[in-house]
Amino acid sequence: MAHNPILVVDDEPQNLAVIRRILSGSYPLAFANNGATALAAARKVAPSLILLDIQMPDMDGYLVCRQLKADPATAHIPVIFVTSLSEVGNEAQGFAVGAVDYIAKPVSPPIVLARVQTHLSLVQVSRLTQSYRDAITMLGIAGHYNDTDTGVHIWRMAAFARAIAMADGWTEEDYRDLEMAAPMHDTGKIGIPGAILRKPGKLDAEEWTVMQTHTTIGYRILSQSDAPVFRLAAEVALRHHEKWDGSGYPDGLAGTAIPESARIVAIADVFDALTTKRPYKEAWPIERAVATIQEGAGTHFEPRLVALFETVLPEILDIKEHWDCQDEGYRP
Repeated sequence: MAHNPILVVDDEPQNLAVIRRILSGSYPLAFANNGATALAAARKVAPSLILLDIQMPDMDGYLVCRQLKADPATAHIPVIFVTSLSEVGNEAQGFAVGAVDYIAKPVSPPIVLARVQTHLSLVQVSRLTQSYRDAITMLGIAGHYNDTDTGVHIWRMAAFARAIAMADGWTEEDYRDLEMAAPMHDTGKIGIPGAILRKPGKLDAEEWTVMQTHTTIGYRILSQSDAPVFRLAAEVALRHHEKWDGSGYPDGLAGTAIPESARIVAIADVFDALTTKRPYKEAWPIERAVATIQEGAGTHFEPRLVALFETVLPEILDIKEHWDCQDEGYRP
């Protein structure tokens, strides 16, 4: 995959020439011979990596790096110092201002190539991770495109689910996966007619049958991926309307036959729905919503998870307050 140029910054032409000989056959390059030019070039060419000298007139590399990290347009660009300053204190200062690596002069071509390759690989991983998160966000919002929920709902209830999973002893990797998967629980609503999703009154029997299919539609969409987060999301999408006593849908599963992920999301989703204004109802008071969750223990919800919900309720209310503030200014 093509990279944006590597920006090489040094006030000595011979040093620029050395780096050019090492890297020009493998990567596109851009050059700057002072700090001000480097800052302008970073904004203009959006380099994938910056190799930066420290000892330069007018503006040294430390200051250049600080300014790069202070600018939102360039803060994400990794900086490697390439310098003759090789004391431990110099390296520490370099890392303190935001550099990711430190190469001592005179440079070794294999070392330069190896460090550049490593950090460009990390850049690519970071971009893929962001793309992954963007896809999750878009799928979550797509599920609510035709109804009245804002995008804030999907992240608020996902944070509720994370809090319950943490209290349940899930590992950090697992509860973070659940927080990423939960926003996609209603992806299947993209296949439900807008007239049903936006109906202000109670659905009739035929409409309710159609509405229930959002679980299987979401599962079919999300199960196309083998990625762990999407497999988890598919599981949650299919099972988050199952009930502890077997009276839910789509398959009437009961008890621990329902995946724990879906049992957790069910509590988070219902609590968020009850405490949020909808076309057909006002937001319920917190006390009434909590009482409804408690009354559902043993029928709708697993009693053990309801007890955990009660334990982390203060945290959930803090999460709700935070996201409610976001909701006030949200525009899809």
